[in-house]
Amino acid sequence: MDDSSRKDSPSTDGNQGTPRYEVGYCKPPTTTRFQKGKSGNPRGRPKEAKDKLPAINEERMKSILIEEAYRAIKVRDGSREVTIPMIRAVVRSMALAAVKGQARSQRMFTALLQATEKERKTEHDLTLETAIEYKTQWEDELERRTALGIVGPDPIPHPDDVIINVKTGEVHITGPVTKQEKVRWDRDAGQRIHSIRNRI
Repeated sequence: MDDSSRKDSPSTDGNQGTPRYEVGYCKPPTTTRFQKGKSGNPRGRPKEAKDKLPAINEERMKSILIEEAYRAIKVRDGSREVTIPMIRAVVRSMALAAVKGQARSQRMFTALLQATEKERKTEHDLTLETAIEYKTQWEDELERRTALGIVGPDPIPHPDDVIINVKTGEVHITGPVTKQEKVRWDRDAGQRIHSIRNRI
């Protein structure tokens, strides 16, 4: 009998010719199969090497710095213990040292505060300038469309929804700012109108 005929025919256990487990495709021998209830990979998934170099476009140092800066830690706040981000604890420690009269901490804290306030002022001015320019340009464009009888899609956000407080310099948007929000906004508005009509 050749090998192919032996492979295709089931083996017997010698007890009244009862067929045993058939070995073949997707049917490995019982001695080499995974044991029931036992992992086939007891060591688990191999971990990456700790000294693996970062990819060219990976800025691991920045990621580590940000993760550590915002990692929650427990500190004493008077008679109680509070959980705050690491960076808040560092700034608080610097401020307390400055209050106690440490000249170096005073200079560092003052310089950090000045730089932060300057950056916030720059961002605020840029936001205000952009909002005014956006609102003015679209108001002019919508007036031009009306005068020429041009019908087109409304801008998102609509200039009427851009509210600028000239006294405080604050900018608020009272309507949708994306197409997805516009769809939900119109759907909700339609449902409100339908509800009002049903009550009339």
